[in-house]
Amino acid sequence: MFAYYFELGLRSLRRNPVLTALMVMAIGFGVAASMTTYAVFRAVSGNPLPDKSGQLFVPQIDNWGPQSRKTGGDLPESLSYTDAMALMHAHKAVRQTAIYPVGFTLVPVDPSSQPFAVNGYAAYADFFAMFDVPFQYGSGWQGVDDDNRANVVVISNELNQKIFAGANSVGRGIQLDGRDYRIAGVVADWDPRPRFYDVNNGSGFGDAPDVFMPLTRAIDLQTETLGNNNCYGTTGQAPGWDGWLHSECAWISLWVELPDANAVARYQSYLEAYAADQQHAGRFHWVPNIRLSNLMQWLDREHVVPKETTVSLVLALGFLLVCLVNTIGLLLAKFMRRASEIGVRRALGASRRQIYTQFLTEAAVVGVAGGLLGLLLTAFGVLGISLVFEPEIARLARLNVSLVGFTLLVSVAATVVAAFYPTWRAARVQPAWQLKSN
Repeated sequence: MFAYYFELGLRSLRRNPVLTALMVMAIGFGVAASMTTYAVFRAVSGNPLPDKSGQLFVPQIDNWGPQSRKTGGDLPESLSYTDAMALMHAHKAVRQTAIYPVGFTLVPVDPSSQPFAVNGYAAYADFFAMFDVPFQYGSGWQGVDDDNRANVVVISNELNQKIFAGANSVGRGIQLDGRDYRIAGVVADWDPRPRFYDVNNGSGFGDAPDVFMPLTRAIDLQTETLGNNNCYGTTGQAPGWDGWLHSECAWISLWVELPDANAVARYQSYLEAYAADQQHAGRFHWVPNIRLSNLMQWLDREHVVPKETTVSLVLALGFLLVCLVNTIGLLLAKFMRRASEIGVRRALGASRRQIYTQFLTEAAVVGVAGGLLGLLLTAFGVLGISLVFEPEIARLARLNVSLVGFTLLVSVAATVVAAFYPTWRAARVQPAWQLKSN
């Protein structure tokens, strides 16, 4: 029977090409607008590490006091060097890493090539296991390299392609800012979006890092951060590198891996005790204030999803709703023009259920046609999305298989839902009145 109703639907659509075209265009444009903005929203709001996001946490410590929040602030997004090193040395988590962004000038092995800038992160050895970093060659450095402040680095696959033509470069050397480093591993194509481990230093959607090195080595070399260096009041005013390290300026991120609820509770208690110890020592002159956020909570606190993407999605859904309202009117006009046909079918024994099935099938055909048009328009929308969003956000939108399927599903489902009222009206047609009037 479905095939029969499908054929009836096609015949009906061919009988009224103008009305059909209007419905298909209304659905197509509405679906395209919503799916284009949804493609961007999905890219920036997804879980970048779904298998471990509930085990990764960011500790925050209030080292500025309540007076900083009177000016509209919150807890510092990062930690001071003093707090970060204290938490690292305590080893209260299964894995842990302090992180801050760094930049260098790389001198290529080929003397005919010009030096160029590379950006990356200073971190600890646990970084790679914590964040499930895949490797093309080799692996991350070892914990002993952190202790020894070793001249060792991990480079990206893109950088490896650029300076070693993609060959296995583990054990070879590169020169950064005039110093030699041994390559321990080459990261495979890995660039989680958003870059959750560093969203407090940017939007999290910039270019992938080129190089990673031990944080202990970077500190020894007095490598300044390329990220935010937040100081409140007179903190951080002592001269020199050591003065900055021992200041209350917040510039180092810290991540810890806590596998279960008990580990989370223990680490929370440790943070509270640490802050209380700092108060008793006279460093903090306020009630201890700490926070422990998991990965998704952290992204939410940092407002990683740009406001314009949310606003655009809401507006696009509103436009789709307007298109569906218009579609309801067009379907109602189309179905009620066939009242005599419906009356004859009912008089010959067709049930209301069969009328529902016929007209909802016809609406589904309109939905499929509108979905195909919507796919075409969505493809053009994705190509031109940079006219609306920042380039680093726009380039995340992709027309992939999942988006194609979801677009067709939304188109058919929305059209069928829109057809319920017109179909209900059609099924309420009284056969006697239609037979008498015709």
